[in-house]
Amino acid sequence: MRLSELIPAPYRLLAKGVLLVVLAGASAAFAWQLQDWRYGKQLSEQARQHTETLNQLNQASVAQQRAEQDKRLALEQRLATSEQTHYRALSDAQRDQGRLRDRLATADLRLSVLLDATTGAGNGSLSATTATGGVVHGPTRAELDPAHAQRVIDVTDDGDRGLIALRACQDYARRVSTTKLAEDVAP
Repeated sequence: MRLSELIPAPYRLLAKGVLLVVLAGASAAFAWQLQDWRYGKQLSEQARQHTETLNQLNQASVAQQRAEQDKRLALEQRLATSEQTHYRALSDAQRDQGRLRDRLATADLRLSVLLDATTGAGNGSLSATTATGGVVHGPTRAELDPAHAQRVIDVTDDGDRGLIALRACQDYARRVSTTKLAEDVAP
């Protein structure tokens, strides 16, 4: 006896249909599982490649950020060195001006100016009366009043400070423009 004969006749057609549906469903489930494995493998490969690409981009970004930070630190160091140099020049000039001011105040030093040789008072010749203690040779000079000499020193002090500040600004502008130009030229 066969299995199909055990099933009553009106249900045999239904049983064959159920059997076909089960076989079709099983093959579809098997095919689905195979596709899932295959596409799962492809998706995991894509995810791995995507992760690698993101890591490479992240590393490139970190390297670029580090390079920019190194450039900034180098520029800051150069500017600090330049600032120290100009500060030293300014403090040296101020110290020298202070010494000169002190020497003028104690009458240790007297400022004088050359008189015009074409005037009648001093035409470059020897004076008719000689002062005690020596003979004056060379052009005739006139001593400045200490208050006027102090003002002259103050003006030259301001001028020295201005020149030092101008030199510092020029060095800063030169370094920044050179750095900017080097950055623009570099790929």
